[in-house]
Amino acid sequence: MRYDLAVIGSGQGGVPLALDFAQRGKRVVLFERGEIGGCCVNVGCTPSKSFLASAHAAGRARRAGDVRVYCEVRPDVPAVMDRVRTIVGTWRSSVEAKIAKSGVELVRAETSFDAPHVLRAGDTVYEADLVVLDTGGSANVPPIDGLAGTPFLTNENFFAQTTLPAELIVLGSGYIGLELGQGAARLGSMVTVITPDDRLIAREEVDVCSVLSRSFDRDGIVTQLNRRATKVAHDGARFTVTLDDGTVLGGDGLLVAIGRRPNIPAGTVERGGIALDERGNVRCDPHLQTSVPGHYALGDVAGQPQFTHVAWEDFRRLRAIIGGDRSRTRDDRVLGYAMYTDPQVGRVGITADQAAERGLAHRAVTLPLSNVARGPEWGLEDGFFRLVVDPQTDRILGATFVGYEAGELIHVILAHMEAGSTWRVLERSVHIHPTFAEGLPSLARLLL
Repeated sequence: MRYDLAVIGSGQGGVPLALDFAQRGKRVVLFERGEIGGCCVNVGCTPSKSFLASAHAAGRARRAGDVRVYCEVRPDVPAVMDRVRTIVGTWRSSVEAKIAKSGVELVRAETSFDAPHVLRAGDTVYEADLVVLDTGGSANVPPIDGLAGTPFLTNENFFAQTTLPAELIVLGSGYIGLELGQGAARLGSMVTVITPDDRLIAREEVDVCSVLSRSFDRDGIVTQLNRRATKVAHDGARFTVTLDDGTVLGGDGLLVAIGRRPNIPAGTVERGGIALDERGNVRCDPHLQTSVPGHYALGDVAGQPQFTHVAWEDFRRLRAIIGGDRSRTRDDRVLGYAMYTDPQVGRVGITADQAAERGLAHRAVTLPLSNVARGPEWGLEDGFFRLVVDPQTDRILGATFVGYEAGELIHVILAHMEAGSTWRVLERSVHIHPTFAEGLPSLARLLL
């Protein structure tokens, strides 16, 4: 059977694209080998942020003594994990219902390429004029001696637990490792984080990591910096992890959070003719087209930043591109992102360090949250606001926020950047007192 569009994967870009084509009367087939909804709904944003809602409530209750309220905190971990799975099930069912009503043909099976425009699922062959890969990625499992075959955790099975390990060892200090590690600590686990880097979340600036490290110390989290795991063993009940300096750590849980790898369907290269890049992602041009005309990729598997909002915008980009709008490209919007540790990290654009590396003229100013009224009033002084600007044009190059709800506040700067605004517009803005956002014009006034 011939289709106008075949989408492989039911993530946050592929599903809306399939639905959009179907709504316009196109014949669409959507392949999904696992749960509907992709990484975000099933093993990413939805479960992790539901989990962190409970964990951070516990953490903030413990710190309520800072404002002279004293709490007894008793997390009901089995109920927390059940709530997480309930929310995931609700979201997944919602996506399934949309697909069922759309006219999209859903094929619940592993898919492979027989030829550039020919796909196979089981014994059935499907031909399509357009093929879009939205296959996402999976947890990267490094070749550490002894790791294979042990019951280690990744983000893909973490939320299936009904209880949490009493002692959790986390390999990796990226977003997944830090969010889930801190969450587990706040819900009662003793946590050790191991990273080969000289600081937590090494992609961020040094003082960002310093704020997070102080918070992790308060939570009782032990960090092993500049260390690699060289050997893992499991005796049926407990893990032992040997580090490169000979240190041996023990715990009843091991979370492997060392990046992700792209999911590439069988035959993609050999029979589909689609080229991969040096990191194993589908190689795409600026318009998300692969090396084969009529084949596109979006989201993680296209080597895009691994965020749901990027995959969603890739859907909008690709819809426009296929419709003939060549103005849309894979990086044509200001990129912002957040990490949901406590305190949060919110980022948009580039840092001062990145500007210096690129040889760009820039100025940077920083305002500690202790100098924003809401910080001392609420006992939430951990963190800072930082703005990076072009001294010649006054345009905003980027911002880094660390603190309470930094992921929300960073949108103020994102909107200014998308609009082509300048720091002078921010400086003359009158923000409401007493809010954290009130500090943003004050931050810009440091440039006067």
